[in-house]
Amino acid sequence: MKLVYFAWVRERIGKPDETVALPDGIATVADLVAWLRGRGEEYAHAFENPGVVRAAIDRVHAKPDSSIQDATEIAFFPPMTGG
Repeated sequence: MKLVYFAWVRERIGKPDETVALPDGIATVADLVAWLRGRGEEYAHAFENPGVVRAAIDRVHAKPDSSIQDATEIAFFPPMTGG
């Protein structure tokens, strides 16, 4: 699965994207975030407050309980402000 990181999420992790093989049991965005947090200090720092980071599954905004079963790409980004 391809993971894409934007803005300060990318800066904290240190890369714009990566392709990963997920272990069994990773079914939702929240599961994925929990798994990522355990991959190293940079991931733990990027996802230290999982409620702040937003996700998109195949370019559609997703909630933490959204299934990632058929996803090809998941993007993570901070909240956006508009005006």
